Amino acid sequence: MPKNDIEIIYQDADLVVINKPAGISTTADRTGESSLLPLLQKQLGADTGLRLIHRLDKAASGAMLLAKNLATQSRFSSMFEKRRVKKNYLALVTGAAGALTGTIDTPLAHSRQNPRLMQTSRKRGKPAVTRWNLLADFGAMALLAAEPVTGRTHQIRAHLKSIGLPLVIDPLYGSARPIMLSDFKPDYRPKKDKAESPLIDRLTLHAYQIGLPPGLDKPDTFVARLDKKFAAVIKALTKYNPKGPDAFVNPENLTAILAAIPLCP
Repeated sequence: MPKNDIEIIYQDADLVVINKPAGISTTADRTGESSLLPLLQKQLGADTGLRLIHRLDKAASGAMLLAKNLATQSRFSSMFEKRRVKKNYLALVTGAAGALTGTIDTPLAHSRQNPRLMQTSRKRGKPAVTRWNLLADFGAMALLAAEPVTGRTHQIRAHLKSIGLPLVIDPLYGSARPIMLSDFKPDYRPKKDKAESPLIDRLTLHAYQIGLPPGLDKPDTFVARLDKKFAAVIKALTKYNPKGPDAFVNPENLTAILAAIPLCP
């Protein structure tokens, strides 16, 4: 695969599943930069006729389904609307989860102060539900598997912030400060006359896994591997936290994540 090509996870006559890189918008935005569909059309061929089925935040990475025709777009869009498609995100958050699992059932609405932001609002908000499971407790940070049952804008980001677990890096809902190895490696020593480079400096949210309902004559699960920087952060946090690999509730999930295979129950 050419260096700048978007990774294709799966493709058939009707459907394309990709691993969207962080920083690419699913639709045209004010920056004037190329959005997802034109980039993929160029990569796959101008006559592919790709159509969006669902969306993913520009700053997030991970699995996305796209249709090659109107019938497939309608069919899969309906599955998303009826909540028959299960999505699992990896969310690296600040703080201690305090539990192994939880459900956030709080309506979300656009902020009146900043329309770009979503906030919890039982009076003005639309129903929004996010389930989460603790994958690893690294101490000052934690790795969660987050499942958005509904599909509101910025749902995971706003919901996790509302329970005191904001994404480690999220310029809109928390901190823009990058993650540095010196943050948690006790004996870190900088290289002489060279500034430390961030381990990762983008949104710490990745759409890892999409599960389809049975009977579609397609794979039932698609997994989008982490990019090198996100994977490097997970490896470093696992190595340098006080518990080591035991920080993972189920150690098999560390292996699964690094091998890009479905998460264990």
